[in-house]
Amino acid sequence: MKKSLALTALAALANETRLDILRLLVPEGKAGLPAGEIAKRVHASASRLSFHLNTMENAGLINVRRQGRYAHYTVNYAHLGEVMCYLLNDCCKGHPAICICPSEHDPHSASGTVKT
Repeated sequence: MKKSLALTALAALANETRLDILRLLVPEGKAGLPAGEIAKRVHASASRLSFHLNTMENAGLINVRRQGRYAHYTVNYAHLGEVMCYLLNDCCKGHPAICICPSEHDPHSASGTVKT
């Protein structure tokens, strides 16, 4: 992956609303969600949502499928995977302490402190 593509995707994810949109869309699979449903779930106005979705689409993180006047958004899993692999393999050189990726159910946080 080219560094510029990774930077564009990472910059797009460096926003709370866009990260929430990604977290919302990942489990939806190929069906995705219509823009109106995304707006409702992330509490965004239509204009703000449009800005965020365009940013994510331009970064290659999501795809849009238009059906009449409706737009359904899905995650571009392949591109998201490439970005994650770029971080883990290229930037972090596969360092085992970084590549472990503990789940949120792990009682130890990344800082080594116990979650309560």
